[in-house]
Amino acid sequence: MAPLKLTTAAEFKALVDRFDTFLFDCDGVIWRGSSIVDHVSETLDMLRRLGKRLIFVTNNSAKSRRDYVAKFASLGIHASEEEIFSSAYATAVYLHDVAKFDTSKHAYVIGGSGIRHELEAVGISAIGHDDTRAVSLATLNEIEPDPRIGAVVCGIDYEISYRKLATAHVNLTENPDCMFIATNDDRTLPGGKHMYPGSGSLLSVLLSSTQRTPLVMGKPNPPMLECVIQKFHLDPARTCMVGDRLDTDILFGIRGGLSTLCVLTGVADEAAVLAADAPQATYYAASLGDLCQIDHV
Repeated sequence: MAPLKLTTAAEFKALVDRFDTFLFDCDGVIWRGSSIVDHVSETLDMLRRLGKRLIFVTNNSAKSRRDYVAKFASLGIHASEEEIFSSAYATAVYLHDVAKFDTSKHAYVIGGSGIRHELEAVGISAIGHDDTRAVSLATLNEIEPDPRIGAVVCGIDYEISYRKLATAHVNLTENPDCMFIATNDDRTLPGGKHMYPGSGSLLSVLLSSTQRTPLVMGKPNPPMLECVIQKFHLDPARTCMVGDRLDTDILFGIRGGLSTLCVLTGVADEAAVLAADAPQATYYAASLGDLCQIDHV
């Protein structure tokens, strides 16, 4: 069935009345780059007043949940750490609770402080994220496998370097017991006016060089879905996933048996949403901010 386009206050009210819990992607839904999407704050306030449960599920691993709370606050939005489920947090939960990672070893991180903070919060030492030393063909032999590294974790890294990639490569190829985890594999990243390379684009270098396949934590993959369902005890029939990417957010909802709402403020445009070969959202709308029309009915 083709996605249903929502445009009127009555249609938005029917949507809100149908669900108790809303899962939201962040980049491209709540904000674009450093700017909040128009009227989203009013929509979230309205949903809270109506007693809806809000959960923010993001593939962006650059920030920890604590950092996200601060970003929400800077945009005038209240959110608690308990309401935020990031791919960095999912990675830490998986390593600690599922993989029973040996905490005497280190995780080598290609990524930012978000991954490091979430790993350290569960007692896992993170190294490599701040390795900015230059390397050349003459000094490559400095890079050796490190038996203390038990996992390579790859996320979005705005300071990516050849040294980081080479260090990850030698540990993954020389130590078959070294775990290979990607926070997410989004090909692109919305950054305001343009789309930019995402974690998946950086990850592709290691996929090619190591010929190893990582466990990918983020949407739409099973580990993230299982973690979210288990933590929040979701009733799929009363839950709606709101996102801007068909291949991550909407597919994530579909795989979880959730209804889905695709908004057009990020990656997907209307033509993409209506394409027959695309993951089929239940609904689509121009913006999450449009839902605040309910307050004016």
